[in-house]
Amino acid sequence: MLTTRQGIRPLHAGDLGAFLELTALDPVVNVFAEYRARTTNLEPRWLGGEIWGRWDGGDLVAACHVGANLVPIQATEDDAAAFGERARSRVRTVSTIVGRQPAVRSLWGSIGDAWGAPRDQRWEQPHLEQQLQSLVEPDPFVRRTVRADMDVLYPACVAMYTEEVGISPETGGGRDLYRARVLQLISRGWSFARIEDGEVVFKAEVACATPEAAQIQGVWVPPHRRGEGLAARGMAAVCDIVRSEIAPRISLYVNEWNAPARRAYERAGFLETARFSTIMF
Repeated sequence: MLTTRQGIRPLHAGDLGAFLELTALDPVVNVFAEYRARTTNLEPRWLGGEIWGRWDGGDLVAACHVGANLVPIQATEDDAAAFGERARSRVRTVSTIVGRQPAVRSLWGSIGDAWGAPRDQRWEQPHLEQQLQSLVEPDPFVRRTVRADMDVLYPACVAMYTEEVGISPETGGGRDLYRARVLQLISRGWSFARIEDGEVVFKAEVACATPEAAQIQGVWVPPHRRGEGLAARGMAAVCDIVRSEIAPRISLYVNEWNAPARRAYERAGFLETARFSTIMF
């Protein structure tokens, strides 16, 4: 088995079983990585990158997804530092580094200034899981979206992304790719919304899912409808559907400073279970 001095090598299809054993140690936090592995069989052409594994003898002890996102998986600070040393020798291809806060700090410390200054650093992001009974009634008007909703849904998706990330997903000619992503979520049954008089007043999507867990993304209410409780009731409705039809455990992560969103998630039964960090380029 070819390894580096740190015991790191790219994983391949034959490592899938070992990788799934690793992600199963924390199936909710690791839902993105497990979803990517299950849908690509660890093949680089489908991953759009690689997943690196760190081995101790014959045991896979940590991993790192290296694609559009750099994501440490079950990585101690020492593991993350080793992944960072490997990453700093490469030209940056990732747009974000995201994961548990201690691992991201260690990764970024190893990479240093080799990848240049990031566009944004969000060090305090509560990772939440719905563990309690919702304090609000689910919104009965929240439903799965369909292709016929695209003309009203797509502008809401663009508005959400621009507000959250700080740049439009259509920047640099990205419109077609982003529209394809929205249509893909609709086709999978992973897009949910409440639409009133041709306007999206609440939306959310499943970003990724495994047999054990699903992660929610893209939660948004238009500014002029905020403060009405649409987010809390909408999330309660989405979670009911997701739990019964997609996966039994539901998570998301949120910026610490977004107090209204955090209150809405708390009312929908979410509790903090970890702390994430995100670095954006």
